[in-house]
Amino acid sequence: MVAQQETIKADVIILGGGLNGAAMGLALAHGGLRSVVIDYADPKAILTANYDGRTCAIAAASRSVLDVIGAWKYMADEAEPILDIRIADGVSPLFLHYDHKDVGNQPLGYIVENLITRGALYRAIAETDLVEMIAPARVETIVRDQGGMTVTLADGRSIRGALAIGAEGRNSMLRNWAGIKTYQWSYRQSAVVCTVKHKVPHNGLAVEHFLPAGPFAILPMTDDRCSIVWTETTDLANYLVNLDEETFVDELHRRFDGYLGDLEVIGPRFCYPLGLQHAYRYTDPRIALIGDAAHGMHPIAGQGLNMGIRDVAALAEILVEARRLGRDIGGSDVLAEYEQWRRFDNTVMLAVTDVTNRLFSNDVAPVRWARDIGLAVVQKIPPLKKTFMSHAMGYAGTLPRLMQGKPL
Repeated sequence: MVAQQETIKADVIILGGGLNGAAMGLALAHGGLRSVVIDYADPKAILTANYDGRTCAIAAASRSVLDVIGAWKYMADEAEPILDIRIADGVSPLFLHYDHKDVGNQPLGYIVENLITRGALYRAIAETDLVEMIAPARVETIVRDQGGMTVTLADGRSIRGALAIGAEGRNSMLRNWAGIKTYQWSYRQSAVVCTVKHKVPHNGLAVEHFLPAGPFAILPMTDDRCSIVWTETTDLANYLVNLDEETFVDELHRRFDGYLGDLEVIGPRFCYPLGLQHAYRYTDPRIALIGDAAHGMHPIAGQGLNMGIRDVAALAEILVEARRLGRDIGGSDVLAEYEQWRRFDNTVMLAVTDVTNRLFSNDVAPVRWARDIGLAVVQKIPPLKKTFMSHAMGYAGTLPRLMQGKPL
């Protein structure tokens, strides 16, 4: 039993040990800052296939961050390179095709299972003395004073730091404690997620079909597998996820229309409700929000994790530089730099995903014709297409040093 008086000292307290929270701890450690990462879930439980069936598209720039902070080496063998992307509007003959060779030899990104990414981050954390992971743990109280933040756990331990970072996802405890409000809405859609084994090689091609109810994505994975993200109205998605195996596979074959040959579903199916959420601000005195705690978006562009990793890279750069200059890393002037750097970028991406989902998730004839022409125009104008590809790879805007593959 830990003594109630024990106080753990750190530079930064991170609430939430998911993908963004763990990456935040490693990024700070890379710059010499000590952090304590607190998570309610048991690490052993969340590294099982039954906990999270999702994969993430990791953009090329995000891969650079994971490489510099020491996690990529533990996940590289399980990361499937995205060599091409094909975007089609239902049964329309018009489409948009991205080929990685148009922008060099580097893949456009990688598809990696969340549990693989999480495991890689945890292995990297185990290698450093500058990140302490406390999980499973329940936060009892949060106290803020002029000098810093104190988080007390249910077992009596206290953690003291100059700054607390909220990385607990859309239902962030720290954000709610600070009284930071959000604007949000539901798309009345849910994503059915599963992994399939197939006979025909995918050759690193990611496919996204825009259908009236929502996008249907086929994301290439290692070992002749693909991750399916099948968006439907919430009622239909709940129906699909509960179908018997044979009927569900038949429905998949209808959607695939012969693509990749015979299909076999591997592992469980999952169903995730979709919505948009954005915090009115990302900071409060001695508090910063990253990832879904600050901004939750539709997965239509595959950018949710990438925007979170960009938050991590930007905030780490600001905090490490502030410490080197002798500034208070929890000071409002320091945190204002983070808000200014990240808010506009995230707002634009939220707007893009929201408009894209609304534009493509309908079957109104004039809208359908307009978007088909739009896809064809981008396909026929190489400079415009390269610009879109650069955005997809995470190279747009002012890049933090970690996203350039540079040390802090």
